[in-house]
Amino acid sequence: MTEITKVVVLNILKKSLFRGAAVLILAWTPFAASANPESWREEWTITDFTKTSVDFSEIMSGGPPKDGIPPIDNPIFKPIAEINDLPDTEPVIGITIEGKSKAYPLRVLMWHEIVNDELGGVPIAVTFCPLCNAAIVFDRRVNDEVLDFGTTGKLRNSDLVMYDRQTESWWQQFTGTAIVGDMLGAELKVLTARLESFRKFKQRTSDGQVLVPNHERLRRYGANPYVGYDSAGAPFLYRGEYPENISPLDRVVTVDGTAYWLHLVKTRGRMEIEGGIVITWEPGQNSALDTPIIAEGLDVGNVTVQRKDANGNWQDIPYGVDFAFAFYAFHPDRPIIVK
Repeated sequence: MTEITKVVVLNILKKSLFRGAAVLILAWTPFAASANPESWREEWTITDFTKTSVDFSEIMSGGPPKDGIPPIDNPIFKPIAEINDLPDTEPVIGITIEGKSKAYPLRVLMWHEIVNDELGGVPIAVTFCPLCNAAIVFDRRVNDEVLDFGTTGKLRNSDLVMYDRQTESWWQQFTGTAIVGDMLGAELKVLTARLESFRKFKQRTSDGQVLVPNHERLRRYGANPYVGYDSAGAPFLYRGEYPENISPLDRVVTVDGTAYWLHLVKTRGRMEIEGGIVITWEPGQNSALDTPIIAEGLDVGNVTVQRKDANGNWQDIPYGVDFAFAFYAFHPDRPIIVK
């Protein structure tokens, strides 16, 4: 374990107020060594490791085995009116396609990271990497084939490495790009979605559906197993360089290849940027990676990113609210705007 990793583990453990977080982190720590394709072949019999766009030394085991963090393949939903245990300020990933809306609470995604679903006739993968705070929704169709995704148990730049069950190719969640296997170089389409409070989702739709756990007692839904991660000082299981002008675990709003410090967006409330894009911020959303109970987490606020369409109507466009180190790791040549 590197000295940085030791410091991060100690910092998080000091701030962990319930046993689950300590157990999770300690369970990961012995597996932090660089991964080796030869050691993967027994578990990954289909994956073609001769096809890769990355150095295998960049890939680390996060600890859990293949699908050890179990994706949700048969999601269950309830109408908004039937949800009575999800606080208004908790974060959800909200998405609308063809007039149909669904919300995916981070209290559920925290423990599963991927939901294979369908909305408005579109097969989608709703994904969340806690270590990068990356909430991304993808279209699961590639070359007219619908893919189903799972978790490899591996990390690259501290980000979730997914795999598709059809070819067992490996995909980088942060970029939506296949990095190992037969699908090498293929890219998933990012769909427009919001990382927003449950209240904001309810304000946008009155008849939306909300993801609920398939088995309520399977995990401690509503609890945060990464207690104190927001303020840990350094990311976990990350060996790359850091951006120079911002703390690595500061949040940034990423739009069209540029990142904007969340604090800057918050201070201004409304930012007009190149391309007719407007970024807005308002309070009322908990961080999912702060306190032991998500609903008590730091208020990181709600971000929306919009641009006018051909008819002059404001429309949402894809964006991210990620940790600065993750944006820098995957886009080291792109700017992070802090003032």
